[in-house]
Amino acid sequence: MFRPFEIFVGTRYLRSRNRNRFVSFISLISVIGIAVSVATLIVVLSVMNGFEHEVRNRILSVLSHGSVTGVQGVLNDWKLITDIAANDKRVTGSAPFVSGQGMLVGSAGVAGVELRGVVPAAEETVSGAAELVIEGNMDTLQPGSWKLILGSELARRLGVVVGDRVVLLIPQGSVTPAGLLPRMRRFEVSGIFHAGMYEYDRGLAYAHLDDMARLMRLDDGVTGVSFAVTEPLQASSIVRDIALEYGGGVYVSDWTRQHANFFRSIELTKSIIFFILLMVVAVAAFNIVSTLVMVVRDKGSEIAILRSMGASAWAVLKIFVTEGVLIGLFGTAIGVIAGVLLAVNIGTVVSWVEWATRIQFVAPDVYFISQLPSQLEWFDVYVVSGVAFLLVVGATIYPALRAAATHPARALRHE
Repeated sequence: MFRPFEIFVGTRYLRSRNRNRFVSFISLISVIGIAVSVATLIVVLSVMNGFEHEVRNRILSVLSHGSVTGVQGVLNDWKLITDIAANDKRVTGSAPFVSGQGMLVGSAGVAGVELRGVVPAAEETVSGAAELVIEGNMDTLQPGSWKLILGSELARRLGVVVGDRVVLLIPQGSVTPAGLLPRMRRFEVSGIFHAGMYEYDRGLAYAHLDDMARLMRLDDGVTGVSFAVTEPLQASSIVRDIALEYGGGVYVSDWTRQHANFFRSIELTKSIIFFILLMVVAVAAFNIVSTLVMVVRDKGSEIAILRSMGASAWAVLKIFVTEGVLIGLFGTAIGVIAGVLLAVNIGTVVSWVEWATRIQFVAPDVYFISQLPSQLEWFDVYVVSGVAFLLVVGATIYPALRAAATHPARALRHE
């Protein structure tokens, strides 16, 4: 005799007999439903993680991990801050910068712009801006050169290319015999960068720090100092520690604060999608209820015989719990395997579908990415598979209790 017999009987009930194959077909549909819903949830969460990871990388390719700026917009003793950062093992680089707002006038139009004065060699230690330059290079920004590197969309809006000249106007005025006029300066376009995010490609321009400081009359001061750290997620506390060691009196910021609403919206969207798709998993899991109820009705006489032979109600309950758990286990396992494989290869799958249907799902000119990003996180896989399995176990309780309540005499009365 097989031991324990509850598992043996529950496993046998999963396989069809000649009398009724419909029950086995419904069991197969239940397995497929759970597998599809689990795989879908894993793939969707992986794509959401991929988008978040892609956006984070593109933001950090332009921005530093954190920064310290002067309260009045000027930081005169900024070298002390860079010395403090150099002695902190958590900081991998620091660079002074000058920032401001202005308006660029090109041959094809006018556009507002965020100006950022940097020292190219130092900026490479805190951001990936140099790697984003697609025409020219950051080394063309030299003191007194009065050159700019523009975002690709900004250059297109102004109608300029490398070598053209633009006029920069800043809101700080100059007193002339004609009255108060905005300060202006002619710059040469020495490069164009492409960050892949419209916010930066459309409204950011780089110049040398000395040129920007001279134009904004900061003398030897800068707007602030930016940092790159070993742990980007700990940037907030690291920058705060540097500011406190400096003595305070400055503003601190980091990349999570500058885009807090954006990343919060991604997390909120991810949570909403998780719970919505979890309802799909729940529907597939509770489909087991109907499957097991049909099995109980189909196996009524066999249950009565088992009870007559001495099987307890608890043993009958375990038989049907075993059957439901096996259905859920198979479905969850297949869904996890399929979901992981799809999540890892989603780019290839989407490319093949685009080729087969001649429909482009991810247009580079709209999303600035050529393929669907995906990042599989095993924590999500564990959560999805665990929740799905718990829902399956919960779905087996009612049919199992109904089977355990079968009265042998009533069930065999018409046999």
